[in-house]
Amino acid sequence: MKKTFSLAMVALLMSACTQSPTGREQLLFNNESTMAQMGTQSFDELKKKEKIDTDPKTNQYVQCVAGAITRVLPAEQQGDWEVVVFDSKEVNAFALPGKKIGVYSGLLKVAQTPDQLAAVIGHEVGHVLAHHSNERLTQNQIYSGVSVLAAVALGLSNVDNKGLYMAALGVGATVGVLLPYSRKHESEADQIGLELMAKAGFDPNQAVVLWHNMEQNAGKTPPELLSTHPSPASRIQALSDEVPKVMPYYQKAAIHPQCKRATN
Repeated sequence: MKKTFSLAMVALLMSACTQSPTGREQLLFNNESTMAQMGTQSFDELKKKEKIDTDPKTNQYVQCVAGAITRVLPAEQQGDWEVVVFDSKEVNAFALPGKKIGVYSGLLKVAQTPDQLAAVIGHEVGHVLAHHSNERLTQNQIYSGVSVLAAVALGLSNVDNKGLYMAALGVGATVGVLLPYSRKHESEADQIGLELMAKAGFDPNQAVVLWHNMEQNAGKTPPELLSTHPSPASRIQALSDEVPKVMPYYQKAAIHPQCKRATN
């Protein structure tokens, strides 16, 4: 039994090694269909708990920006993404495996132009493209102990823990559990999102402006070493360094979306 388990563990670790879109090495235990199912279930639960913004103009605007981003995704990620605007003052957005995007209406006060909103949505979709939820869940499964790894390795079952799954997907703040993305995940999502928005025809320079807006809106923030997120200053500098690399995508974009911002 021990020999069988050891062989199963070796096979699991070998099969779980992969690379992110930026070439970073990752360990992913969970298949994409499982992650998509988790994302869909979590999104459906959020829609039941959160107030949904039904204003037609707001929804049309957000759908326009999100649709432009999702149209330039790799073939396997294209298709119908569900986009929901939540009626909340929270300055936030997220994307989940299973092709789900959520935008909180409070974000629209900080992301003041379509290009700035595209920077946020591109970033959030970047988390999905880079399998950050899967990677984070895998890390949590490792930390949870050998019993969890044995179940995964032997194909017995997935961990039946909705709180863990919701946290791993990045929507835990809504359900009282939070497992933040790491700084490396945030930086990688920034890089991927910048390329996505440029390919979609949105000005990548506006990602830098967005984070200046975020910095002004946030007030006092924890020092970078005490946070899992890059500091606004670090983020702004990193984005500024990346903009020249993606400008050719923006200049060659077939369409520059004319998404009309909703006004109150």
